[in-house]
Amino acid sequence: MPVALLLAVVVLVLATEYVAARPSRRTKDLAYLPTSVAGFDKERHILDVYSPNKASPSAAGYPVVLFIHGGSWTSGSKNIYTFIGRRLAKQGVVAVIINYRLAPAVQVPEQAADCARALAWTVQYIAEYQGDPARVFVMGHSAGGGLAALLATDDDLLARHGLPQNPVRGAIMNDPAGLDMYSYLKEMKYDGDQQYLVPFGKDPAVWKAQSPIYKIRPGIPPFLFFIGGETYPSISSSSGRFRDRLKTIGQPAPYTVIPGRHHIPMVLQMYWQHNIIYKGLLKMVGA
Repeated sequence: MPVALLLAVVVLVLATEYVAARPSRRTKDLAYLPTSVAGFDKERHILDVYSPNKASPSAAGYPVVLFIHGGSWTSGSKNIYTFIGRRLAKQGVVAVIINYRLAPAVQVPEQAADCARALAWTVQYIAEYQGDPARVFVMGHSAGGGLAALLATDDDLLARHGLPQNPVRGAIMNDPAGLDMYSYLKEMKYDGDQQYLVPFGKDPAVWKAQSPIYKIRPGIPPFLFFIGGETYPSISSSSGRFRDRLKTIGQPAPYTVIPGRHHIPMVLQMYWQHNIIYKGLLKMVGA
């Protein structure tokens, strides 16, 4: 690419981000665990809050979406997803974008615990950032989708980390992975599946305990699904089975397949404010 064209692209991207940033306020690197807690990780036990840069339309505050990044449970960072925080804040939602510890340092049960702690922090402190603690929703892409689904369905997990009542009002699934790792790891039908034994270990009881599909029951929050038409077969099949189980408890979940979308573009498309995912999300949260 010619240097002049490259510079033009960089300037355009920076200008676009500046325009998107003006209606929002980012508060970075807030610790969601006391720094004195044993095992506190200054890089992973932190989150960012994106607030609309205007007064709340109500005394209760704006609805809140806690977003959990993907990365096969071994990689990823909140810093990659500033565009999601900016776009949500611009549209009248307080966004909480979190980090959590990664494998191989820890496994999925510890990651789920980190997410629960971040949720507890959100409920306790989000009013200070114009958010309504009574309207907290969770969202995740890929591995983050599976972790978000655990927050919506595993009341015992939340109770162990300071939330005796589940505060989640809804869950938005963006091409989620990990909804049924019990079946997935028992089958081991795809090349490279051994890599998932790093975050999930070798105990089938743990696989099942960390699979939210087995925690579906009456009374859980509503779910909203967006699935890539060209995503991995394991994601589309497990998401479809999750939706079907929701139907059996009388809780149909809106389920949108986006034609032509592969797994990574499913989250990258959220760079654009008027994307179909935002339209469904804003309707769910009442923004």
